[in-house]
Amino acid sequence: MVKRTWVYDPHSGGKTIPAPVRQRTERRLEAHAEKNYAGRFIRLGIRFHGAFCYVDAFVQPDEPSKALLQTLGETREQYLERLRESPVHLCRLRFFGDEDRWTMAFYTYSHEAYEPCFFGSGDDHGAPEEAFDVAAVYLPDARPSRARRFPRAGPRRW
Repeated sequence: MVKRTWVYDPHSGGKTIPAPVRQRTERRLEAHAEKNYAGRFIRLGIRFHGAFCYVDAFVQPDEPSKALLQTLGETREQYLERLRESPVHLCRLRFFGDEDRWTMAFYTYSHEAYEPCFFGSGDDHGAPEEAFDVAAVYLPDARPSRARRFPRAGPRRW
């Protein structure tokens, strides 16, 4: 007789997110993002489906080159508008009934899918704000992109 063993999988199952929890979670994420990542996104797109909370960001695109516009057959305005309306998928949170203990899946562009991941603490459960901190790696730097200047190497003076 084969015995079956139950194994806990933090990346399966979950509970449907109640409307009040959805509202509080959305407010928490927006407040945290605005406080810590202002200037790195235009707006957030937070949506819910069943046990999941999907977090996207909309960012300001870099200026296109003339060659790129010619290749794409778009005007500068069309290009910028298209990219402004294309979300950057950050993460997916899974709800288990506790507003401060969600699991997280990171969106991998190489597979175009959400892949389970750990929080920065090394735990597989955490708060929505912690998940945003992990996923913020996809947000562009707040400073304008410029060529990095390194100091000229010279003799050391002791």
